[in-house]
Amino acid sequence: MTGKSHRTLPGLALALVVVAAAGCANLGIGVTPAADIKRSPASFEGKEVTVKGTVREVTKLPLVDLKTYELADSSGEITVTTKGAPPAKGDKLIVRGVVGSTAIIGSHSFGVHLAERERSSAF
Repeated sequence: MTGKSHRTLPGLALALVVVAAAGCANLGIGVTPAADIKRSPASFEGKEVTVKGTVREVTKLPLVDLKTYELADSSGEITVTTKGAPPAKGDKLIVRGVVGSTAIIGSHSFGVHLAERERSSAF
């Protein structure tokens, strides 16, 4: 191989990893089922996860600037909070965010939700 080939290969390998990682969520790889989060919220608390599903309900409370939507997959639903404009009911989304709870009392978690960091409609 020439010197130029040795410099190009690492860049090409990195590009392939990035493209493969982006495609993994579309295939369901690296996606956490909503039921897993709700079944064991303390183990997911503060951790970033990716969920994939269909928007069921959208709630906007302008007085407290709260926007949420329910994202349903084949295992169940999870509430997603967003600072941006909420999606439309029926949208199919891949959402990356941080799991949080309104309160944790003993081993019980209340108000489990996903704080949206990124959303994609590339389902």
